[in-house]
Amino acid sequence: MSLACGLPLLECVYCLGCARWAWKRCLHSGDRDSATWGLASADDFAPVPRLCRLIMANYDHHPCHPLDARCVVRRRTYADTRGRVTPYLLYLDHPNSDIVLALRGLNLARETDYALLLDNRLGKRRFHGGYVHNGLLRAAAWVLDAECDLLRDLLADHPDYTLTFTGHSLGAGIAAMLTVVVLLNLDKLGTNLHRSRIRCYAMAPARCMSLNLAIRYADVINSVVLQVSPALFPLFNSCYTCLFLLTIPTTSHLICILHLLSQQNNYSSLLTG
Repeated sequence: MSLACGLPLLECVYCLGCARWAWKRCLHSGDRDSATWGLASADDFAPVPRLCRLIMANYDHHPCHPLDARCVVRRRTYADTRGRVTPYLLYLDHPNSDIVLALRGLNLARETDYALLLDNRLGKRRFHGGYVHNGLLRAAAWVLDAECDLLRDLLADHPDYTLTFTGHSLGAGIAAMLTVVVLLNLDKLGTNLHRSRIRCYAMAPARCMSLNLAIRYADVINSVVLQVSPALFPLFNSCYTCLFLLTIPTTSHLICILHLLSQQNNYSSLLTG
């Protein structure tokens, strides 16, 4: 009898605990996570809008200024990759002395993108002393195999250029894994290629590697995550802001990132440059 009377009480305590957790999560603001971090300099931030423009060039409809077609070395679509990886392009950015490989993000209408993202389970793929996302590693390996010769030629023709891998969402995870694979196989891209010439900018990346690997390659891989401050949305808290961002198309994510960053850091000239 006493046990039967105690069950409703336990259910109430459990429900209150769940409600408290949900309430704290809804009121949590992402900008608190980096409140104690140092501020990035203008030079650190400068490549971000430029690389976002290159990523968005992989989408069918994007509002950014069109790229110089003469600098687009190669463009791969879904028909070319056959679902092994999201579309990407290779671009020679002469003003910035940079060779850029930019990958698009998750396409909600493509089953192959979901298959790539779901090709993983906890502890499935051990890699270089840590754990990585199996599907993203396979996609990165496919890109390197497909573009290895071209990248080697471009690096040889432009010995003073840097090599940058970038992407958004799913593409950002592939770009991060591609960077790690390239760093472990520098000889494939030339004998004079040094780690200092390679970098990665992952815009809102998918989880792709364990913490020890992330720390090991932190000097090369830069993750760019939008942490919305309540000051930018005075009428809404962070929960409603996140719900708003999740309901708009993927390309609009990048537009929103560019817009907020340009307002907060006064870099609007970089968006159209």
